[in-house]
Amino acid sequence: MLLSLVFLVVGLAVLVAGAEVLVRGASGIARAAGLSPLVIGLTVVAFGTSAPELAVSIRSTLAGSGDLAIGNIAGSNLFNVAVILGLSALVCPLVVNLQVIRLDMPVMLAASAAFVGFYLSGGGLERWEAGLLFAGAIAYTVLLVRMSRREVASAKEPIGEVKILAVPAEPPKRLWTQGLLVLAGLGGLVLGAQLFVDNAVSIARTLEVSEAIIGLTIVAAGTSLPELATSVVAALRKETDVAVGNIVGSNLFNALCIAGAAGLMRPIDVGQISWLDFGFMLGSSVILLPLMRTGFRLVRWEGALLLACYAVYLFLRWPR
Repeated sequence: MLLSLVFLVVGLAVLVAGAEVLVRGASGIARAAGLSPLVIGLTVVAFGTSAPELAVSIRSTLAGSGDLAIGNIAGSNLFNVAVILGLSALVCPLVVNLQVIRLDMPVMLAASAAFVGFYLSGGGLERWEAGLLFAGAIAYTVLLVRMSRREVASAKEPIGEVKILAVPAEPPKRLWTQGLLVLAGLGGLVLGAQLFVDNAVSIARTLEVSEAIIGLTIVAAGTSLPELATSVVAALRKETDVAVGNIVGSNLFNALCIAGAAGLMRPIDVGQISWLDFGFMLGSSVILLPLMRTGFRLVRWEGALLLACYAVYLFLRWPR
């Protein structure tokens, strides 16, 4: 038990270091490659920080632990919105891009509803349903990249005799250097998350907690630590587009790509994941949208409200 606690601390330290490197590299890529920080947060950062969820869910599915796989996805999405955005807003009020409200949040809600609907209505997640979710992830990513490219191209078009150039205040470093930073950051995030999850699960099983609860809470929180570290660090660095985009993109990636990939590997049967779990997962996202629309900011009291929602969930779900 003591050794597991030590590795938990080591894993957390690696996560924080990896998050700092990742945010620096991703911001550099946004400037050097002509993509907006929001799109980088929704794609590169979000998909990278969701790598632990992908690994855990696929490994759990192949091992026949469907509750752990689905619980990890549902619990991570709830943790991302209620805890990570809540903490990030407490650190620094988050300015919300209009695109997030008009496009990304509605798509995230639709993707989450489709994931829950497939899982509960069909007695689990069949391969054809998983294939549809996975195809949705690909289509959304392609759409984002194309939209970003069009925005950059239009920003460079001349207006009258004045030409507007989307050039940063400081010239960015070479693209390959930023790419190496992103890879190094992702490596640290995956390694740190793996150390944390493995030892957290070991401790939980020693305490005889059920697999569903482990997936929904401990594993979900552990695999979401990359998102937590990345968004909090981004908030501290005033990279609010990365902080918000990371969470919205991660939830989309979890519901579409991870659920899709796991279901394609092996059909998943309905287990002990209940309407309470899915209700809080969907409810937190539904609450988030009007909060974001008020002034296009997520302020400190709204962050505290999201954290309170997660505390209520833990009180209702954790076995006594």
